[in-house]
Amino acid sequence: MNNYQMYRQITSPGWTLGWTWAKKEVIWSIVGAQATDQGDCKEFPSDIPHSCDKNPRIIDMQPGVPYSQQFQNCCKGGILSSMGQDPANSIAAFQLSVGNSGNTYSTVSPPRNFSLLGPAQGYTCSPVSLVPSSVSLTSGGHRKTRALMTWQLVCTYSQLRASKTPTCCVSMSSFYNSEITPCPSCACGCMNNEACVKTQSTISQIEGDVPMKQCTQHMCPIRVHWHVKKNYNAYWRVRIAITNFGYNVNYTKWTLVAQHPNLNNVAEVNSFIYKPLHVYGSINDTGMFYGVEKLKNDVVLEAGSNGSVYSEMILKKDRNIFTLNHGWAFPRKVYFNGDECIMPLPVSYPSLPNSVIRVSNIGRLVIIQVVVAILYQSL
Repeated sequence: MNNYQMYRQITSPGWTLGWTWAKKEVIWSIVGAQATDQGDCKEFPSDIPHSCDKNPRIIDMQPGVPYSQQFQNCCKGGILSSMGQDPANSIAAFQLSVGNSGNTYSTVSPPRNFSLLGPAQGYTCSPVSLVPSSVSLTSGGHRKTRALMTWQLVCTYSQLRASKTPTCCVSMSSFYNSEITPCPSCACGCMNNEACVKTQSTISQIEGDVPMKQCTQHMCPIRVHWHVKKNYNAYWRVRIAITNFGYNVNYTKWTLVAQHPNLNNVAEVNSFIYKPLHVYGSINDTGMFYGVEKLKNDVVLEAGSNGSVYSEMILKKDRNIFTLNHGWAFPRKVYFNGDECIMPLPVSYPSLPNSVIRVSNIGRLVIIQVVVAILYQSL
């Protein structure tokens, strides 16, 4: 499995790959992964297969399993990094021995109805297609061998399919305006409709490892705050903070993507790693941020005193486009772990002291927000 998504990884508890056998196939053995259910193997009383399930579900092995159970690019606990963040760990592989399948082109049939959990139900898989046989190197890399048949399928991700509500929101502030623009109210749900933790004293009432959210006006598990901190002669400075409002949920190897026209000239990023993403060919206005393991900010810990990470970024000005007017200094879009975050209305962005906005325009924008929210909830 190759994760070609540039900034969406598959996180713990990891991926689950499933399919339906075309006939009465069984999995005799498997290395690098395991089936979650052995199934009904009463037809094999002496030599029992690994799985006789008609609809097997395969999961990754945990790190540290015996060498005899390992396979190349396996055993990461089901975690697949994104291609943009860590290409070497964006691959997973396992090998299985199948019985009752035939051994010729005319007798072997491909599985069907593939499914992928990653770990949520956000992926939809295509039918299997026959592609040129894959080639493997043997004898120390001196000999090529070809598979009898090779099949391929593509699984695509949908944020709406993965979650009924958004999972993150954006708040804003600036050095030139004392007011903070919060996340939109009910951006990810409303307190009246969801169970949440109201005070620090009620945390102990959470049973086991059940994920819970802190009660907030936005009810998002993750908030991204963008603060315009300084304006220099040739540069300007931004502070980015990511806060986790979830209990019993940590975000390991997280990614943050922002879209802004001045990301084409980033001078310095402190404490985060930054990579430009050329999403639209030659247009360089999108970039990805992620944490550094040595600085211990590659994990956003659960809600509390340690539940946030932050960085500061210095950008070089382009005199032709730079301005602090009309919210230009704030991002156009923000994504956390590949999911798009809910932005405040542009009319509410921190404005310069002499900025004036007509009340009639505010009314029209608020109406638009309400309509969009209703459409989103109905999907």
